[in-house]
Amino acid sequence: MELSWESSVTESINAIYLLFSVYLVFVMQLGFAMLCAGSVRAKNAMNIMLTNVVDAVVGSLSYYLFGTFRRASYDYSFFLYQWAFAIAVAGITSGSIAERTQFSAYLIFSFFLSGFVYPIAAHWVWSSSGWLSPSSGSLLFGSGAIDFAGSGVVHLVGGVAGLWGSLVEGPRVGRFDAFGNPVAMRGHNATLVVLGTFLLWFGWFGFNPGSFNKILVPYPNTTNQGNWTAIGRTAVTTTLAGSTSGIVTLFSRRLLVGHWDGLDVCNGLLGGFVAITSGCSVVEPWAAIVCGFFAAWVLIGLNILALKLKLDDPLEAAQLHGGCGAWGLIFTGLFAKEEFVVQAYDAGQIGVRRSYGLLMGGGWGLIGAQVVELLVILVWVSLTMGPLFYLLHWLRLLRISPDEEVAGLDISSHGGYAYTAPPEETGPQFYAEYMRMQINS
Repeated sequence: MELSWESSVTESINAIYLLFSVYLVFVMQLGFAMLCAGSVRAKNAMNIMLTNVVDAVVGSLSYYLFGTFRRASYDYSFFLYQWAFAIAVAGITSGSIAERTQFSAYLIFSFFLSGFVYPIAAHWVWSSSGWLSPSSGSLLFGSGAIDFAGSGVVHLVGGVAGLWGSLVEGPRVGRFDAFGNPVAMRGHNATLVVLGTFLLWFGWFGFNPGSFNKILVPYPNTTNQGNWTAIGRTAVTTTLAGSTSGIVTLFSRRLLVGHWDGLDVCNGLLGGFVAITSGCSVVEPWAAIVCGFFAAWVLIGLNILALKLKLDDPLEAAQLHGGCGAWGLIFTGLFAKEEFVVQAYDAGQIGVRRSYGLLMGGGWGLIGAQVVELLVILVWVSLTMGPLFYLLHWLRLLRISPDEEVAGLDISSHGGYAYTAPPEETGPQFYAEYMRMQINS
């Protein structure tokens, strides 16, 4: 059927909006790269930046070849948007196992995670035929799980995968002393961490508001409301949750450690963004502040627990993306507003009733579906990524040797350091020097 001129303009603007959101989300890959590079020691900077490039290029092929089955109709713009999400999942996991992992292992798990594990979770929650989807013809508990932009599908999946990787690999050499006490291994460049954080913040405006996919969708019986108003509100809730979490982390860490820690604030900010990602489109701005407040404490508490359990995650990815992602799912089940749920999933149709947040008077349907999604993702990722990491470990393809780890992955695996003279190292500066030392030893 031939579209009218007005319909063609509408479709064109919606396509431009979706593609612009894709580009914003892809900027997050640069943000991940900068954040990761600044959070590791200088001798591993090249390695971690290369893994971020690998996540993008390997994820492109694996998601195209194996991950697109979840949509019956093929929409190139939507494929690109979902691809940007898929490579973000792999980037999260890479941070958890940084500074001690063989490069070949990155290639394997990135391909598997982007092409198989993530697409199936996304299908369950986001496809109209997914059994957890709020757009399904048969709604779980009469509700379906609301995970609008992926606190569970993206962040919890990546965080749980990273948790299994760090558990199987064990801590970095020297991370804990002989008595089990943690030894600080701070990243080498706070400037890169802050730059990466701001790039991720910028990209999140494509991640959350962009998940509407279309901007020109008017709501019935209104003259000035449509997806464009909901998109603006979603950007506000995203900003408020991240900002609240950042400021709570700033003052909380000041009380706990006795100084103002800029790097902790950056992670706190990101934790708030992760948590609001599930409910960003269906909650009031005041509720986003509540979300950010508790996200900060979830992250702080899990970081303390990780040290007690001797879990070594250089980017705090399992705690940040896994823990705050899980809280985001629960938060949505508590605070989702019915009017906004109808707008997000039924284009604001008059007379449609939806399950909404428990604390907003909406009953137990939505919170029950949220808990089911949380548990299903925990089990699914554990059953797929856990055995993969154990297999790589058994095949001796996962962790580098202690000597290579002490020398640094840049010199032992990539032919030289990212910088001419890494500030904390006095070892070999070039790969040839490193190899001569290995032969002589």
